[in-house]
Amino acid sequence: MIPQAILFDCDGVLVDSEPATFLLIQEEFARHGVEKSISELKEAFIGSTIEHVASWGRAHGADLPETWVDTYYEALYARLRAGTDLMPGIPELLARLDAEGIPFAVGSNGRQAKMEATLGQHPAIRARLDGLLFSGQDLNMPKPKPDLYLHAASALGADPRACVVIEDSPTGARAAKAAGMRCLGYAPQGANPRLEAEGAELFTDMAEVPRLIGLES
Repeated sequence: MIPQAILFDCDGVLVDSEPATFLLIQEEFARHGVEKSISELKEAFIGSTIEHVASWGRAHGADLPETWVDTYYEALYARLRAGTDLMPGIPELLARLDAEGIPFAVGSNGRQAKMEATLGQHPAIRARLDGLLFSGQDLNMPKPKPDLYLHAASALGADPRACVVIEDSPTGARAAKAAGMRCLGYAPQGANPRLEAEGAELFTDMAEVPRLIGLES
């Protein structure tokens, strides 16, 4: 069945922001006394909030100041504004959804300001999402709670059971499942057991999405 709406995560789904995000976390943790690999940080934090990152870091020995979340974001936004690419295939996919009359929105655990720092570099894409960027942190409804995706579906006037979520994190897939929504799990590197364990249907290329949502046989 063709969905009533598509709900996208942002980081790692619409924009390639995760490398800069995790590199800065690694640098900040090291600066405050904790050495972790990028793979360890991804395992612990992909799909999480920065507030959770700070709590985890302190619990593992990082001497992070109370103001760390805000200073981290300031540094991150500067890096992201220096250049953040769209994920491959996103312009074509959004154009196809527009052509088919399927509305879409974004539900991200990142702050609104972070989405503006990344998507704002791509005016044509940002214009398509005007009024449709929803932040779990700013709205106090972070994933894995279902509220963020339910809120996005309501904004589009769509039945949650007829929505499809596109996610790259277990946290986001869990939120989609809790909201009663089908979840497509973007796994460009291939196997992703943690994402699949949350009920996401894995795919590796955005070009596959039209077929997966019934637009092509």
